[in-house]
Amino acid sequence: MPTSPNGASFYATTPIFYVNDAPHIGHAYTEVAADVLTRWHRQRGENAFLLTGTDEHGEKILRTAVANKTEPQDWADQLVRDSWLPLLETIDIDNQDFIRTTEPRHEKNVQKFLQRLYDTGFIYRGSYEGNYCVGCEEYKTEADLIEGEGAFEGQSVCAIHTRPVEKLEETNYFFKLSEFQDRLLALYEENPTFVQPESARNEVVSFVRRGLEDLSISRSKEKFDWGIDIPWDDSHITYVWFDALLNYITAIGYGEDQAKFESLWPANVQVVGKDILRFHAVIWPAMLMAAGLETPRQVFGHGWLLVGGEKMSKSKLTGIAPSQITDTFGSDAFRYYFMKAIAFGQDGSFSWEDLSARYHSELANGFGNLASRSIAMVNRYFEGVVPAPGAYSEVDLQVQAVAAKASADSDAAIEKIAIHEAIGAVWTLVDELNNYITVQEPWVLAKDEANRERLSTVLYTTIDGLRSLAILLAPVMPKATAKLASALGIELSATVASAGVWGGIKPGTKLGELEALFPRIESDAEGK
Repeated sequence: MPTSPNGASFYATTPIFYVNDAPHIGHAYTEVAADVLTRWHRQRGENAFLLTGTDEHGEKILRTAVANKTEPQDWADQLVRDSWLPLLETIDIDNQDFIRTTEPRHEKNVQKFLQRLYDTGFIYRGSYEGNYCVGCEEYKTEADLIEGEGAFEGQSVCAIHTRPVEKLEETNYFFKLSEFQDRLLALYEENPTFVQPESARNEVVSFVRRGLEDLSISRSKEKFDWGIDIPWDDSHITYVWFDALLNYITAIGYGEDQAKFESLWPANVQVVGKDILRFHAVIWPAMLMAAGLETPRQVFGHGWLLVGGEKMSKSKLTGIAPSQITDTFGSDAFRYYFMKAIAFGQDGSFSWEDLSARYHSELANGFGNLASRSIAMVNRYFEGVVPAPGAYSEVDLQVQAVAAKASADSDAAIEKIAIHEAIGAVWTLVDELNNYITVQEPWVLAKDEANRERLSTVLYTTIDGLRSLAILLAPVMPKATAKLASALGIELSATVASAGVWGGIKPGTKLGELEALFPRIESDAEGK
């Protein structure tokens, strides 16, 4: 995930999400991951930009709006206002833009892109017959279908949505996707990390090697009309995926602000769920190649969140609203849990019991208690003023070495999008400091004035260790670390690299009071 050659900039994207329903924790998981990556790069001192948004066209949106006795634009406006924008606040997302595909800046520049491909011969008119899944907004091959069960027994259903597909026969416009098979394979070969993790890369390479068919990119208005008009034929609208994928460039100036576009594109990483990997790792780069634009540097397909062994789904009643968790545990715990408990890139299971256990053992008793008792001891024994350390012993130097290694290892893990490994690396310092305090027993040292210098060294070590933790954990837990930084009298604008350099807290610094970062939660409130 190299830094953009355009300078010290970092551009990350989430998928844009369908507004056919309110978000669940699966959506929030993607948002948090992209946000942590972007915040981390900003903490490196880079100009970091995060884009997210909503996908508001397509047959699924139209049907949902009709079912709710409203117009699709009104439906989208309501969902964005009441559900999707509030989600960003609920889980503390620091995005620099929010793109809606119904915005004029998107629609007019999608048409510019389409016209460019049409003028250069990459789009043609043709007929197609196939199985269409409205839930996926995608034509399905026979290999994508399974036998239905229950009410759908005897029918072919989409393997993802387990609902029957619809047989469609249309005369549409097609994108010459088949012409890009060799160029895509060359891309995967020349940039082995273009698709990650490795399992996702292998799947994509295998899919493309089997051969690509041209892609239908329009729907006749005789079928439905909720979409962007094809610019040279207003009797057709743009296929929703061809429309949606372009948000990643229309939001940053494609077609109207070339300077901004060039300052951010190509994206450093595009975070997607593995179920939409092919759109982003096959169709999207082919579209860009056809337009003469650079491809993103990396597409990362993360795994699914599972509840009761099944993928998160509103229709199956396994969808959990993020606020159900944050209302009890807070946004920092939400962000920490999903980024630490699940290996990013793999499927992971959510349970209230695991969340509660980790909250109390790792956050309340581990990090939170470390911070509160360290600051409390400086307040008690040195009237809140950070003491100057004496000569460092071997055990003190060990803490410094762990801090330096935690900083380096976590930064290296972020570079390969291993967010869980990054947090794990930082947590070695949490554990080291807790063990250090247990062994050094500053409360015992404080009883004898002869130990005053040693007490100063021990408490300086714990406080400067907390400074390192505040910086390294800021991208993951922004609220808690802001409180900790305030109590320590430091700025969280300090770079990741500075976290590994010892001595950042100046002796004589006056500490503030620190409220409990992660208060204990009564058991009857958990999981409610």
